Amino acid sequence: MNNRLALITAALLFNLILPPLSVQSQTTRGAQRSVVSTREMERINWMEFREFVPSRIQTVLLPTGTLEPHGVINNGADNTAPFAIARRIAERTNAMIAPTLPYGITGSLEAYPGAFQITESAYRPFVKQVIEGLAKNGFRNIIILNGHGGPQTAVLNAVAAEVASERHVRTLVINWWSFASDVTKQVFGEDGGHAGLNETAFIQAIDPTLVHPERYRDELATPYPPAGTWSAAPFPSSIGLYQPGQGYPKFDQKKAEEYFNKVTDKVAALVNEVIHKWDSAGL
Repeated sequence: MNNRLALITAALLFNLILPPLSVQSQTTRGAQRSVVSTREMERINWMEFREFVPSRIQTVLLPTGTLEPHGVINNGADNTAPFAIARRIAERTNAMIAPTLPYGITGSLEAYPGAFQITESAYRPFVKQVIEGLAKNGFRNIIILNGHGGPQTAVLNAVAAEVASERHVRTLVINWWSFASDVTKQVFGEDGGHAGLNETAFIQAIDPTLVHPERYRDELATPYPPAGTWSAAPFPSSIGLYQPGQGYPKFDQKKAEEYFNKVTDKVAALVNEVIHKWDSAGL
């Protein structure tokens, strides 16, 4: 009996000291993938940055967004979402993460409490200099993960193309919610909306404390009008539905996590595919 107890005790101590082989393998693989101490540019030391960029890391992820109302989630959802995407995919795309640009061209929701509006005349040259700064620091692939639509998207597309031509770098702008619209329908069986079920679920997966279902009611949502029918400034609701009768928030944690995982997988695959095709074409 004493011998058996001694064996059991030894086995327990062994497992505490040396994790199972599967855990060791996962840890080892993770260490091999991580070539740098941190993926965030604002956290890395300048000497380490010099050692890895651009010799071993040539891609940077730049999250962009704004501050505006989002139904019952945080005003900074357009910043929270792209930064979370960047953190999730940085290892898979071998990329650094630039600090988020949190102010943008808010538009028709500017009048709501906590919203900020930056004019295009101020935003455009600022964003261009930020992208140029990333190019100057040695990044060849500049991936803009945009969390806010409207006129901001057009500005980012134009400025990114200008910098690509002038600085001989490669740029990609991704509007995650639009790019992942098929994933929204796949996971939820319906279309989403601004602060609708898709964006609310995405934030819920990132940080449930930023979601306030107790404040929600269907009257907070309005379907976006068909083109040429009507226009209101400010828009009467902080939740805008892409399709009438679809996209109301559901607050399902399991679905939220499934959605987040599938969206980030799709974004990572696009980044890797585009970079591979750039390389294959010798661009």
